[in-house]
Parts: sequence; C-alpha cells; structure tokens
Amino acid sequence: MRHISLSRRPLPRHMSTPTGAVALAIALTVASVGHANAAEALAGAVLQQTVAGKTIHLSTPFGALPISYRSDGSISGVAGKLAQYTGSPTDSGTWWISGDKLCQKWNTWLNAKSYCFSLRQDGRNVEWTRNDGVSGSATITR
Repeated sequence: MRHISLSRRPLPRHMSTPTGAVALAIALTVASVGHANAAEALAGAVLQQTVAGKTIHLSTPFGALPISYRSDGSISGVAGKLAQYTGSPTDSGTWWISGDKLCQKWNTWLNAKSYCFSLRQDGRNVEWTRNDGVSGSATITR
C-alpha cells in the first residue's frame, strides 16, 4: 500500500497555484479511492463464517441497528430509536447464504420480504448492497 505523508512544509511553487491545488486534490482522491477498494468481497463459506455467531451493527442516521446472526440460521434485531420506522422494537427471522449473497427474511420488518446482500469487508467494517440497490455500511462485532 502506498502511504502519503502530509507535512507542514510550504507547498512547492507549482502546487501553490489553483491548478496545482487541483492536481494535489486529485492525487489525494485517487490515493483514497485505491484504499477504499481494499475491501474484500465475501462469498460462500467465507461469508457464512464471517457472520455466523456475530452481530452486525447497521449504521443509520439515528444510530446503529444491531442484528445478531446465530449459527442456527436465525436472526434477531433491536430497533431502538428506529422502532417508529421498522414497525416494532424487535424482530426475528432467518438468514442463509445463497452463492455470494447473505440473504435474510424478517418475520415483520421489511414487510417480511426476503432480501439478499453483497458484502465487502475491510477489517470490522462492512459495505453492503441489497438486491434492490439500497446500500450502506455496518460494523461486525462478536
């Protein structure tokens, strides 16, 4: 991985112009995009091992929504401040792996419809995309 060091030294003359500043911004953006792509796509047995027995905390504007993925294929969630949007403070359901997707079906939440998700993991952080295009981020804990 390439590391970029920003020091407090004055910028070289060619970087102190508006064009130079734009070039610097582009270089920093390209470097950060390269790092963002370091996330690994999860599939099959690796995906199952990643979520089984773990809790995934979905990031929302109102706080995290923890979902526990039990090894027996059941899930449970606590909506907390999101209960007014989910329709109930807690729910349970089932989860399974289908190829390269994590699928789940709640008993009540999301109108009890099945959805499948693609996951990309970078350490404890996960980026997810649902089969209908909705996407977001989460954190995995024990």
